[in-house]
This record gives sequence, structure tokens and C-alpha cells, in this order.
Amino acid sequence: MAEAHQAVAFQFTITPEGIDLQLSHEALKQVYLSGFRSWKKRVTRLKNSVITGVYPASPSSWLFVVIAILATMYTRSDPSMGLIAKIQEHLPVSDSLSIQCRTVVSAVLFSTLLWFSLIFTMRLCLKQLLSYHGWMFEQHGKVSNTTKIWAAMVRIFSGRQPLLYSYQGSLPNLPVPAVKDTVDRYLESARPLMSDSEYERITTLAKEFESSLGNRLQWYLKLKAMWASNYVSDWWEEYIYLRGRSPIMVNSNYYGMDFLYVTPTPIQAARAGNTLHACLLYRRKLNREEIKPSRVPGLNIPLCAAQCERIFNTTRIPGEETDCLTHWQDSEYVAVFHRGRFFRLWLYHAGRMLSPREIEHQVQRILDDPSPPAPGEAKLAALTAGDRIPWAQARKEFFSSGVNKRSLDCIEKAAFFVALDDDEQGMMGDDPAGNLDRYAKSLLHGKCYDRWFDKSFTVVVYKNGKNGLNAEHSWADAPIMAHVWEYVMTTDCFQLGYNEEGHCKGDIASSLPQPTRLTWDIPVQCQERVEQSLTVAQALADDIDFHVFPIQEFGKGAIKKCKISPDAFIQIALQLAYYRNRGTFSLTYEASMTRLFREGRTETVRSCTSESCAFVRALEGGESKEVCRRLFRTASEKHQHLYRMAMTGGGIDRHLFCLYIVSKYLGEESPFLKEVLSETWRLSTSQTPLQQVELFDFVNHPDYTTCGGGFGPVADDGYGVSYIIIGENMINFHISSKHSCPQTDSHKFGAYIKKALVDLLELLSPEKPDLSKAEQNHSKSPQSKKDL
Repeated sequence: MAEAHQAVAFQFTITPEGIDLQLSHEALKQVYLSGFRSWKKRVTRLKNSVITGVYPASPSSWLFVVIAILATMYTRSDPSMGLIAKIQEHLPVSDSLSIQCRTVVSAVLFSTLLWFSLIFTMRLCLKQLLSYHGWMFEQHGKVSNTTKIWAAMVRIFSGRQPLLYSYQGSLPNLPVPAVKDTVDRYLESARPLMSDSEYERITTLAKEFESSLGNRLQWYLKLKAMWASNYVSDWWEEYIYLRGRSPIMVNSNYYGMDFLYVTPTPIQAARAGNTLHACLLYRRKLNREEIKPSRVPGLNIPLCAAQCERIFNTTRIPGEETDCLTHWQDSEYVAVFHRGRFFRLWLYHAGRMLSPREIEHQVQRILDDPSPPAPGEAKLAALTAGDRIPWAQARKEFFSSGVNKRSLDCIEKAAFFVALDDDEQGMMGDDPAGNLDRYAKSLLHGKCYDRWFDKSFTVVVYKNGKNGLNAEHSWADAPIMAHVWEYVMTTDCFQLGYNEEGHCKGDIASSLPQPTRLTWDIPVQCQERVEQSLTVAQALADDIDFHVFPIQEFGKGAIKKCKISPDAFIQIALQLAYYRNRGTFSLTYEASMTRLFREGRTETVRSCTSESCAFVRALEGGESKEVCRRLFRTASEKHQHLYRMAMTGGGIDRHLFCLYIVSKYLGEESPFLKEVLSETWRLSTSQTPLQQVELFDFVNHPDYTTCGGGFGPVADDGYGVSYIIIGENMINFHISSKHSCPQTDSHKFGAYIKKALVDLLELLSPEKPDLSKAEQNHSKSPQSKKDL
């Protein structure tokens, strides 16, 4: 009860003698310091809004324009061509203002209007420049004069020292492709997957759609594109993510792993201390907009940063028809789960951020807390893992008032969620490969009740010091969360560090309050709902077959020597592996980003092409190496072209998706759109980009490599494949499928992928990588002993 009394700033008692008022100076001090921090954040937010609002100019440039105009007027010349005099005529007459003062005021007003006009012109010019994408389609190493001039102009109009959101107003809108172009590209992508009769039928449907309903739907879509910042993103978020009624665990959420071979400390509380503090440092940089805007690698081309706004303090709220995303401006605590109990852990005290050592101390208090879970508390989070409608109904019925509402609010309004697991995970022990697979499954779904899957992300810290994260997908795509996690991992190890005993560095304030247990009153009916959700979630989790494996001494370096795009190389290898595994080709999804445009998210690259199929058939049919090499390069160039088209707004699937949504609003039925939107992606792939290469030192610290992350299979009879290219000599793969499908086996498919990569490199290069030797080197690495 001591903590409760300290939280009350004042108490009063009415007595016969009057009112007895008692003030708690410590509580008032905490209120003052918390309010002071809040106001500092508001001032910073206002300042950044002004700086971003006038970018690519700067606020100080206004003073320069005013002085320049006044100086020219002093020389008895009129740069405004009479406009200053016109403004002066319309100023209200006042005896307190002399004619000279009225002239100065008019000049300042004219200067301000001129300044805003210059800003608008510069933004318009930059927006037009960023709409040019010819640079992307030029041959590697050969830059045209047009692109050189364009790049110079972009640098001129880009301004200096941009904040995170400085470019948002200058990014172009996503263009709406012509219906004919999209239909033609679709038919081209469908050809290798259909028989002649099937292709003839879909061609007839496509041409009928193009000549009739398609033009009408396109008109509405263009109207939306003129009005909205992005004609895709809001519908994509709502209809693909928020309206889904199946569990988001496995089906939508994804995970990110820790360092593969190194665990910086074996102390769970210490690892949590540095990890949580690093998250707060990133959030502070985010709030101050000090994070550098993401750009196209090697170029000065900015990417949209709109998704960064909801990284922290964001929760997905369940609804019976559709969920919604709720974001709060600030939160000074995290919600923590340990052994079936929920805690509120304050990360700020006396107006300052807690040090890593103080967070470690607070986390250790939670770990040492012997109190048991309240009835119904231990598996409560299973509601977020099951179907959405039962969770929405339970939330409305049992969590809309009283103590349950207060505790649920505490979780939903937290900066993020933290799970302290009693298990040990990582690439360790006598079965490192199997343990790595179990590590992935643990991060993806855990025990189905020890992650709050609705939070924007959950940080998981294991008993042996390993960590990882689970992220909700609707608010942003994986590269955004990967950017955060890269910063957190490198800051944890290379900036914050640990002392010789493995504890966090720093001192502990003696006045830190205890972490607060959240209290619940879960009736039996609610506990039954929890068990029902857990049954659904557990069945889904048990069905997931996961395989994670690293390939070292075979990576981007060897592929680039063959003068091939690494992504195209891997995608064609996946086609070859799938063909060997299933004896056929499949519709393949590769995620591409459209963040060159305002509020852009993703587009689909249909990686299974006629060119890649021709190469695979030739290789498997025993054609000569020369023929196979030629077909491979043709397939590689085709894949790169499709990827560039997707990035520049010329994709297929988002356009067709939006046309389908418009048709539903109009009550129109399209057999063509219905068939396209019902196609099954049996091979769903995604590359996790390593964005902040400067944070990693692969030369001096080669074992401090991230393992990337993964996701669940999109189709019940398909595979989910995520991969990350690390440095020059490493590629990590994450493969998922379902045990219930007799045709899929993640481990078997992983072996096919390894074999396909080796075969392709052997075809294109005389040097053949030795994967078995690489894996032996991993197991003998001295750094990996930290995980044993």
C-alpha cells in the first residue's frame, strides 16, 4: 500500500475543526516533473512541425528574405513591382503607425508571401523530380546524362539536414496504371501457370472486363487518387488486415530474431534492461525526428516515413466487423508479462528516462515476485491469439468497465509489450539446428498466451538472455520494425554494453517505485472464452512447421561476381527448389515496397515468370550449360524489370485489388476480378533488408550478425519464405509450412533451396561453395560457445 499512498498528491479530511489538508511533496514533485517532460515534448513537436512545414527551406531563410527585400527598398528600388504599396493601402489606418512603419509592415508581409511562394515552388519542383524513375531502369554502371542532371537537381532542391518527416510533403502520389496495362501484365504473369484452355478462358474474361466494367471502376479510382494521398494504402490496411476475422497470430504477425551466434549476457534482467532502454532511445529520436530519412541505397532518393508514426504507443482494438488501430501520443511505461502475471513497469522517474541498470533492477523485481496469477489471468492473452469476433465480444462484455477495463487500458496504452519467458532459446546445445527452429516458433506464437498479439510489437526476453520480437502487421510493414530492431541490437551491444558480471552499467536510484501488478476480476464465463480462444490458437500453432538455417561463405559477394542481382538469383533458386519439391510451378508472391510514393506500403512481384520456368525446365531437362546460362540471365533481367515496375507504381495486384473494392462499393460483379483475387499464393516470399549497414561491423565482429525474421505460411498447402542477406558471405532463410498438408515439409524444402543455390552458383561460376564446411565452421566458432 505504500506505493499507492505515494501516488496521491494530496489528501483531505473533514473534521469538526474544519478541513485538514495534507500535501505529499514527493508526489507533487513527480507530477511537476512528468508535466514538464510532457510540455518539453510538445514544444519539440511544435518546433519540428514548423521545420518540416517549411522544408526544403529553413525558418531562418524567412529572415533572409525579409532583410533582402528591406535592403532593396532602402536603395529606392521596388522588388515587388507595386505590390508592397497595394498591401500598404489595405492596412488599417492607425495613428500609432507612421508611414515608414506601415511601409516596413507591408514589406514584411510581402516578404512572407514571397517566402511561402518560394517554398511551394521548391516543393513542387522536388515532387516533380522525385516522380522521375528512369534511373531505376538504366543498366547497372551506366548512367545517362539525363539521370546525372536529374540527380544534381534533386540534391539542389532537397535542402540540408532533413528531419525524419521533412520529405513527406514532396513525395509524389502513387500513380494509377491504365487498366489495359495492368490486364496485359496479369495475363503475362498467368501464362506459365495455366493450360492453353485455362489461359484462353481467363483472357476472354480479362478482355471483357477491360472493355466494359474496368473503365467505369477506373474512373472512380482516379477520382480517389486525386483526392487521397495514396489510393491503395487505406483500403489495404482495412480490408487485408483489419477486417480479417481469423487469428492474427501466425496468419498476420511476424517475428524478428536476436544475434545468431552471440548472446551478450546470460542474465535475463540485464538483457531486458539494455533492450528496453535502447527502445526508449529510438523512440526519443523518433519523437524528435532525429532519425535520418530512409533513402534508396546509394542514392539521395527519400522513402516515405509515414509508417514510423505508429511504432510505439499503438494497439489493435478488436471489433466484431472490423478492428481499428489506436495510437496515443505518449506512454511512460511498458506492460510486462511473467509467469501468468501482468505488470506495469514505469520507464521514467522524476522526469527522466530510467538507466539500463535501473530497468534491470525493476525487471529483476518482477522476476523475483512470488505472487501467483489471479484466477483467469495466466492465459488471458490467448484472447488476442484466437479468432477476432470472440475476442471483440469478450472485450465488450467483460472488459468495458471496472478493474478489468483499467488493467486492459494499461496494456493497450503501454509503449509496447514485454514478455519475460522462463524458457531458454537460441542456436545452442547438442541440437543447434533444431533449437533454432524452436526459437523461431517461440517468437512467432510462443505458448499462445504469453504474447499480447494486438500490441504494435512485443519484446521477448528469454531466461538465458536471448531476445526477439513479435510484431503486429497492420500498422506497418516489416522493414519499419527491422529498422528499429537493428538499432536496438547494435545499441545494446556496442553502445550500452555490460560490466564484467554481465549486468547493465550505471547506478540505481533509491526512490524507484515497485512495478505494479495489474489486477483482474475474470468471471468463469470469461475464462471459458479464454480457453476456447486458446484451443483455436494452440491448434494453429501446433500445425506450424518451421525451419531456419544460415548459409555462410555463400552470399552476395559470390553472386555479384556472376554479375547477377542477389535477389533475382535467390528468387530463381526458389523457383527451382519448388519445382524439384512439387514437380510443378506455383503462383509466387514477393513483397516489394512502394515507399518512393507518399504513404506507400507494398506491391507484389509475381516471381514465377515464363522466363524463369523456361530456365528451370532447361536445367532439369539436361540442356547445355551455355543454353541454361543464357536462359538464366533472361529470367534474371525479367525479374529485375518486374521488381522495378512494382516499386515505381506499375505493379499488378494492388491496382486489381482496388478495382475489386470499387466494384463491391458499386454492387457490381466481375468474374475476372473475383477469380484473380481468389488465386492462392502457395509460395509467399519476402526479403528482409539490412538497412543500417553502418551500425554493423562484419569485419571486426563477424559473429554479431542478425538472423532476420520470418512469418507463417499464407496458404494451407504452401510455404512462407523469408530471407536476409548479411554482408558478403551469408544468407539466412526462414521457412514455414503446415504439418497438416502432406505435400509440404519445411526441412525438405530447405534442403532443396540449399541444393538449388549451389547448383545455380556452380552453373554461373566455376567455384562451388561448400555448405557443409560452412556449417561446421559455425558450430566450432568460439563466439558461439556463449550460447552453449
